[in-house]
Amino acid sequence: MQRCLFYIALTLCCCPKANAQRWLKESHADFFCGVDFNYRDITHNKVYDILLNLTPGAKWFFPRHWQANVQVLVPVYNDYGDYYKRVRLNVASISKEWHFGGRLFLKGTGGLFTSERYGIDVKAMYVATEWLALRAQAGVTGFCSMATGWTASRMERVTGTMEADFYLPRWNTEFRLRAGRYIYEDYGATAEAKRHFTHCTVGVFGEYSDQWEANAGFKVVMMIPPYRRRQRAVNVRPASNFRLTNNFSAEPYAMQMYETDPEENEREGWFCRDSLRWGVNNMTRDFEIKGREAK
Repeated sequence: MQRCLFYIALTLCCCPKANAQRWLKESHADFFCGVDFNYRDITHNKVYDILLNLTPGAKWFFPRHWQANVQVLVPVYNDYGDYYKRVRLNVASISKEWHFGGRLFLKGTGGLFTSERYGIDVKAMYVATEWLALRAQAGVTGFCSMATGWTASRMERVTGTMEADFYLPRWNTEFRLRAGRYIYEDYGATAEAKRHFTHCTVGVFGEYSDQWEANAGFKVVMMIPPYRRRQRAVNVRPASNFRLTNNFSAEPYAMQMYETDPEENEREGWFCRDSLRWGVNNMTRDFEIKGREAK
């Protein structure tokens, strides 16, 4: 499996332009900072343990949908213990997107991901109809931590998910069914319902894992202002979004998947909005570029 993914990624990197679409010709860099807020209720002597990190990072956007990402975790408040007290690298990755005829979308990424994983990852999405899209993700990763010095394992953990997304344009409501194998080798399935509002997405979910059994909860993705921005060669801004996930079960390892982009979230998805016109991307864009007509 590891060799198969490597050859696929190598082939895609060497393939010619997939369609006649006009590729982005301008490079630019974004420097941003947000907050990583974690809480848990597992002790008897206090209501919540809290872990609060600042998340300064940068993205470099290059022509032909190449992108480089880096992000650092800077502890501000820590009830989680010594393992989380150091400043450490959270993401350092490079990715490339391919678009085929406005229906098939691919993205390959390599580097350091969230959840202390490193390796290679491939994401795919196929737009079947106005209301149905199919998505898949597969990766081969290893453990890599900078919390107590440099600690790493071999890149041999295989993960993958498959999803069916159903979108109701009239109500801006999305339903998602997902099943797969996750970082800690558990197998599970998730059912999720989300409603998209202006600059905000709210959802509920239920899931079952063979190792951690049943869980449920809710998610909120809030896009952070200002919503009108200028695009220069170098841009300084807040993080694009704030995500809150509440799990009724306090188990932190259940059905966990890494993220390859430091601002990855359920509202914006995996691919360039200007190319992927499906689902929430058909709503008014969250961030309007000054001097450019909003799509």
